[in-house]
Amino acid sequence: MTPEAALAVLQAQADAERAAGMRAYHKVDRTYLGLSNGTVNDLATGWRKALDLPGRVALANELWASDIHEARITAAKLFLQARIRPDDTPAWDCLTGFVPDFDSWSIADAVAQAGQKRLLADPSRLDEVEDWTRSDHMWTRRAALVFTLGFTRSRHPKPAETEARDRILGWCTGYADDPEWFIQKAVAWWVRDLSRKDPDRAQAFLEAHGARLKPWARKEASRHIA
Repeated sequence: MTPEAALAVLQAQADAERAAGMRAYHKVDRTYLGLSNGTVNDLATGWRKALDLPGRVALANELWASDIHEARITAAKLFLQARIRPDDTPAWDCLTGFVPDFDSWSIADAVAQAGQKRLLADPSRLDEVEDWTRSDHMWTRRAALVFTLGFTRSRHPKPAETEARDRILGWCTGYADDPEWFIQKAVAWWVRDLSRKDPDRAQAFLEAHGARLKPWARKEASRHIA
């Protein structure tokens, strides 16, 4: 599957009316094709199975460069799997290469969903992600939390996962006074998801730092804490 052929397949299924609605909803100036999530998922799954890793990296980079909404989401979904063999470093490098271009939550979250799996596969990559917390680019700072949501999901975490939770909660502490809505939302999201499996750690964070969050973010973060 060449990049030109992949873009042609995406464009052939465009729905102008749906695309106009998506543009109004996302409020970011780029091309929208109006494809459903199911269509994008099916195409990405088929191409992921058909291509080797170098082929996926090449296709993902070209799809991303098109700046078409659905093409960028498809680029992320080409790496949406738990294990990539023999070496998933090219996949990680490709995904993190997209981060400086983030400008909307939907595309950022699609990339982060794939990035979560690459982080769980190699938690040493948290060293790189920690650098994002000091970025001047709001979407990069936000990505540090959305990429690491996978560390909230185990009820019986391994020692390395527990260490990661404490480390990331440290990033949340640094973000608590950030006035950006998307940063406050990301902190609330991370702590809320953590509270489902590790309520004591989430509660301790909120007791220590919850007053620094916006009231709505504090409420969201504590939604599942009795």
